[in-house]
This record gives sequence, C-alpha cells and structure tokens, in this order.
Amino acid sequence: MKYHIGIVLVLITLLGCKESKEQHPMEGEKTIPVSNTSLERVEPPHWWVGFKNTKLQLLVNDNGIGSFSAQVAYPGVTVTKVHQADSPNYLFVDLEIDNTTKPGKFDVLFEDENGTKKTHTYELKSRTIAAEDYVGFDSSDAIYLITPDRFANGDPSNDINENLRETTINRNDDYGRHGGDIKGITQHLDYIEKLGFTAIWPTPMLINDMLQSSYHGYAMTDFYQVDPRFGLLEDYKNLSQKMRDKDMKLIMDMVANHCGSNHWWMDDLPFKNWVNQQQALESGDALKNSNHRRTVNQDSYASKKDKAEMNEGWFVRAMPDLNQRNTFMANYIIQNNIWWIETLQLGGIRQDTYPYPDKDFMSDWAGAIMTEYPNFNIVGEEWSTNPLLVAYWQEGHQNKDGYKSNLKSTMDFPMQQTIVQALNEEESWGTGLVRMYDGLANDFGYTRPEDVLVFPDNHDMSRVYTQLGENLTKTQMALAYMACMPRTLQVYYGTEVLISDAEKPGDHGLIRTDFPGGWEGDTVNGFTGEGLSDEQTEMQTFVMKLMNYRKDSKAIHKGETVHFAPENGVYVLFRTMGNETVVCVLNKNEEPVELDVNRFLEMNLRGKTFHNIISDESVQWNDTLKLNNKGVTLLTTK
Repeated sequence: MKYHIGIVLVLITLLGCKESKEQHPMEGEKTIPVSNTSLERVEPPHWWVGFKNTKLQLLVNDNGIGSFSAQVAYPGVTVTKVHQADSPNYLFVDLEIDNTTKPGKFDVLFEDENGTKKTHTYELKSRTIAAEDYVGFDSSDAIYLITPDRFANGDPSNDINENLRETTINRNDDYGRHGGDIKGITQHLDYIEKLGFTAIWPTPMLINDMLQSSYHGYAMTDFYQVDPRFGLLEDYKNLSQKMRDKDMKLIMDMVANHCGSNHWWMDDLPFKNWVNQQQALESGDALKNSNHRRTVNQDSYASKKDKAEMNEGWFVRAMPDLNQRNTFMANYIIQNNIWWIETLQLGGIRQDTYPYPDKDFMSDWAGAIMTEYPNFNIVGEEWSTNPLLVAYWQEGHQNKDGYKSNLKSTMDFPMQQTIVQALNEEESWGTGLVRMYDGLANDFGYTRPEDVLVFPDNHDMSRVYTQLGENLTKTQMALAYMACMPRTLQVYYGTEVLISDAEKPGDHGLIRTDFPGGWEGDTVNGFTGEGLSDEQTEMQTFVMKLMNYRKDSKAIHKGETVHFAPENGVYVLFRTMGNETVVCVLNKNEEPVELDVNRFLEMNLRGKTFHNIISDESVQWNDTLKLNNKGVTLLTTK
C-alpha cells in the first residue's frame, strides 16, 4: 500500500499468568507443576508442537535479563543457545523442540551469576489443523477487501480506548477513527457471502498506538496484539471460525518492512542494528525516507547507493524501517507470521510493500511459510505498472540474477491501469480495447497468470468508479473483464454500491469512506438496499450475479483462455473447460451492433444455446450476436 506502517504485537505479558496445576489438559498433553512469570514479555507468547522446523527463538524482554542464563527441564525441549543483545534488557533463547515433544506447559528458569532466579511459564500447544489442510486462496476465489474502521461498527463500546494515544472518534474526519471493528465484519458475513465472495482481506487489525491516523492499521506498535478498538483476539478468532463455517478464507495483511514509531521496542532497541538508520535515529540526525526506486531489486546496473536508499530508507517518518538482515529480527518476523497463521487458521497472507525489505530475507520468509504450509498462499504487493517487475517476484520465474522468491502470487497493478486507460480513451488502431488485448498478451511473462491478483482498485488508489468518470457501464465492463480473466480477483468493499472519491480524487481518507449502513442511524444502507439509488442497486445486483456465477465456474477458475483482437469497438474473450464456455463481450459502441460470430468458428460454438449471466435471457450462437447497448455481455453454455 502507499501509506503504510509497521506491525507488532504486545505479547500479552501474562503469558504464563497464573496458570494452575488444576487446569484440565487436552488429551495427550503433558502437564507439570509450573510457576508464574514476572518477566515483562516473552515472544512468541506460546508455540505449537509438530512443525517441520524444530527450532524456536524466544525474545525475552525484562530489566537486566541480558545477564541471565536460561534452562528448561521438559521432555523433548532443549536450550541450544542463549544470546545476549546490545541492550541489557533482552535475551534471545534458542530452543530445539524435537518430534517427540508433547503439548504442555513448562518453566523456563533464568538465573544470573549472583544466583538471582526468575521463571517464566511457557506453553506448547497441539495443532488443531494439519499443515496440508491450510489451503490458501487461488483463482477460484473472489476476495473482498475491507478497511475495518470504515466498514461497520459492530461494537460501539470499543470505539474509544483512553489508554491509547488517539482517543477520539469522528466520522467527519477522513483521517480519524470512525469506529468500524471486527464484529462489524462478522455481523455482515451473510451479506458478503450473498454477494458471492469467498475470501476476505481486512487491512491490518493489530494495534496502532499512534497519535493520529491510526485507523488504517499499517503502523503496528505490537505485532502480537489486536487493536482493542477493533476488538479482542477472541473476536478475531471468532471471525475466522465463522468464515470457515461458510467455507470462506481469511487473509491477513502483514507488514515485514516497518513498524509504527510508537512500537514498544522503540524506547529500548535490542540491537544497534534492529532498525535501519538506527544511529541517526539515536543521535537525532535527519532520517532519510526510501527513494522508492523499487527497480533496484531487478536492475543489474543499479548502484549500491540507490539500493541502500531504497532498502534502508524509512517508508515515512512514522514508520521505522526494520532491518531484516539482523538474524534475530528475521526470526522474529517469520515466527510472528507463523504464530498468526496457526492462531487464526488463516487462508492466506497479503504482504505489504513487498519490494522494500531485504529481498533475500523475503525469499527466506516466504520459503519458511510455504515449507510449513505447502498448500498455502501469499500475495505480495509490488506497486508497479511494469509487468516485468511484477513477474520477477513470482515463484518459478527464471530471473537473470538467479533470484528465487518462493512467492506464489503477486498483484496486477499493470492490468489495473491498462483496463482503466482502455475504457476511458477513444477507440483507434492502437488505443482503447486493444490495450486490454495487448495487456493480457503479456501473460507469457508470468509463471502462473491465474495466481496473479487482479483488482479494479484498492485502499490506496482512487475508487474505480471515480477513475472511470463515475460511469456505471464502464465500471461493470472493468469488473466483468477482471472476473473472467485467468486471475485471482480482489474487489474493494463498496464497489458494489459505487462508492466514489470524486470530491477529492486520490485522497486516502475519502477512498476509505464509510460503507453506507455500517453505523446506526445511517439513512442509506447498502446491506439492506434501503436508500440506494437506481444505479447503486443495479451495480449491486450485477456484482451479485457475476460473483456467484464465478464462484462455481470451472472454466473461469482453470479453463483455457482465447481472445480475439478488438474490432470495431468490440473485444471478445472466451474461457473454456469441458462443456462449459464463458464468453465476455466488451462493446464500446453507442449504437446497436450485429456482431459476426463466424469470426470465432474455431471455438466450435455454432448452434449452441447460451445463457446471459446478468439478464437471464437465452441466446442462440448462430451467424450474428446482437449487442443492443454499450457495455458488457456475459454468456455461458453451462
């Protein structure tokens, strides 16, 4: 995203808090007498048995803990090494958890040379889902992107938290908090499911204890804590469970590049190189923002200076740039992300600002996750309109420098821009619909085009309805084409009711406007249809029919793709699998057109009866196809 921030969680300091021997263990768990903890924090707060990687590194933070040793007496768990940090208040403890280890709780004993002892109770849990059953999103999915603060306020009691820095709620302030939360999403799952979406990607919901603009979630101040203004960890888990009950996938938005400037560790950084430009930060010297020259990742001519300024520059002043070349930081990020996969039983990850961190680390990061979860999926944000740059990051791409990303999915910014440009300009030999034709032809550059994520817009760019001049027909054409392409599809909340930022195009606060009906007292309600204009109702119905057809269409999910070069303002795309053929016809003519279908004889469709997905009419495929209106026609033989 363009306006980001880091992530981190407040490792609930009561990790071992007052766990008693009387607790009833799960079947097969081993319990031993345990003590309470007096340590400030230990992260990860707990772990699981049964990973392929049997190593775990604990970050221990407590006053003077750096001078202590660590011991564990628990079958299958061994302390292999204890690392002192530059700060005396950190200790990093390496554990080996072999494949004989049973779930249970145990004490980690810390002792210094004077005999002072501290204990912390740690827990290893059973994994409730087998690794191979973590199935990530793919081309069969349509993802509904939500900015939680702006979607629906399901619990007004959590709107304000006086313990945090930003303590106001103001729906009239585009950059303030509006009160949307996790329960607001959960309460409207039926609506999202009815629209035909199969996955939800909420922007980050971890705590952003920042002075202002904390609503968007990208300035995380604790990577292990849900923002209380969004709800509790239990609310997040409940959302995930309710989605699984509906066979929907929850995608978590993660940030490996940066954290928020009020992250808990910023007052006492563990190492002298925990964040980039740390020396300047501590001396009060000027900090440099990233030069944002993302091409240095692929450019064989790039200077070391440009590379350093890209990788080590801060995204913005409020977002300290994490140094993933510090191996302790690298372990921390990887373990944190795995912790969330297990805790929420995720169906995927969206990784923010993918090209900005150390790219070797990003390969290791994605590789570590995909090794543990072979059927999982991660999509990385590469905001580039050059398909060569996007293709570079996809797993299996034969890169000249030998780089292997381990990343299954990337984001199709090139196609998004191409489609908007094509629909907005006049038709000629080299402009208009032919741009879309040529853009799709670039798929030869992708390892697996169907795993690339296409979208009409997102939380960082003008609403597609605004980009297309608030033209309903063009908006429907864009969405239909994207839904039929060999891609995974993502749609931003409110597209179905034509949310616009035309008043201030590109303004982030307005792009992320409130969904109508998400707050008590709203006079317009997109969830029920009350108060919607005729155009909004038409678009919502269009989205519902399109997405629900797409949900079960094997031809769209995995079928063969054939398209014909645009002629006379008409562009036709076919998707075929078995007996199912889907035809997407884009027509930019203002007057009725008789389309000669003999041009498409190779598709072997003559004489077949088609069903119009939107109008529910039957259509015979003979010599001509009448296109009465400008717009999109969607036909299927199924």
